[in-house]
Amino acid sequence: MQHTNIVLLQSDPNTAQTLAALLANSFHSVYVANSINELRYAAAKHRPDAIVLDLESASLADVEALKREFAGVRVICNHRVADEEMWTRTLSVGADDCCPSSDTRGILSSAVRENRLSNHMAA
Repeated sequence: MQHTNIVLLQSDPNTAQTLAALLANSFHSVYVANSINELRYAAAKHRPDAIVLDLESASLADVEALKREFAGVRVICNHRVADEEMWTRTLSVGADDCCPSSDTRGILSSAVRENRLSNHMAA
């Protein structure tokens, strides 16, 4: 079952393109934003299931605000040098996961995880 929408904000255009192509197989629509303000607009307009946010394009305060503004939307953070400390910090402000930018399969898995669990529990 395909999820509805996902919104991305990435600092590296190549990462954005790679993630968009990969996520297009699991989401009906993939929106690539160019700024945090554009991401907020796209999220308000398209009501995504998930947001994938590069921490080089946004702050932890932005992550916290997105979780407040879009309750129920998974926020998956990524960073080119993500480590355990960054993972802990992002989860402490409400992110659902934090992955290295190179871990595209991990990002995909985190983006669809909650809906798969909900579908499994309903079965």
